[in-house]
Amino acid sequence: MNSQREKAEVFRELHHKKKPLVLPNAWDVPSARIFEDEGFRAVATSSAGVMASLGFPDGEDIGRGEYIRAVKRISRALSIPLSVDAVAGFGRTPREVAVTVKMIITAGAVGLNIEDFDHATKRLFPVRLQVEKLKAIRKVGELLGIPIVINARTDALRYSQGSEEGRFNEAVMRGRAFRDADADCVYPMGLVDPKSISSYAKALDFPINVMVRKGLPTLSVLGELRVARVSFGPGASYAALGLLRRISREILAKGTYDSLVEGSITFDELNGLAMRRRPLQ
Repeated sequence: MNSQREKAEVFRELHHKKKPLVLPNAWDVPSARIFEDEGFRAVATSSAGVMASLGFPDGEDIGRGEYIRAVKRISRALSIPLSVDAVAGFGRTPREVAVTVKMIITAGAVGLNIEDFDHATKRLFPVRLQVEKLKAIRKVGELLGIPIVINARTDALRYSQGSEEGRFNEAVMRGRAFRDADADCVYPMGLVDPKSISSYAKALDFPINVMVRKGLPTLSVLGELRVARVSFGPGASYAALGLLRRISREILAKGTYDSLVEGSITFDELNGLAMRRRPLQ
């Protein structure tokens, strides 16, 4: 894939295969390169993972410029499509979000994940406002000549008011609105059990994204449930840091090093992960 536009087109097509697209979420250059080298067709960033690696909590406390610089470092290390977790777009208005999206695409990404809630207040944005943001994102892609792949996330299952059924209905309503606003995929955060996943997929009749977490069905079952995309979220960050914790405890408690040395990569492999796949722009 030589052009950014071609990467975007390939990435979009991956959402319409018989098997779900498995999308690992990286937090830095080496993690992204490992995912590519192991055979994943595309890579996404984890906002929580990237921000924690830079000393910030998940959300938009980090400066937009610092976050985009991290995205650019990851992008230039890859030869496959990169999708970026744009949080809520680092802006209150569609125009402000459009500025962020232009920076993300200019940094080399071809897709993005956009949330419909405020991290500071844990409140959902009005549906109409979120739809306008999605339209603004699509317009940025048209102006840049890049068919941006938009994964529209809703956190209605977590932050909507009312009963469990009411939250599910709110998530469906928002998903349909995002679908009709020309998103490429809808991401109802929080779906895990097969029955709810199936109900949501049928209600939208559209590509949906679920996140790997404890209790999630296998990939083959998710394919039968009509899931188009399965992302790691911050799961790989959790796993990697969990390994560091186990290494630390083993060494301090037992005086042994098995967890540190078994399955490790070499010095040359580590250096190789820092090699750029495309020139600095």
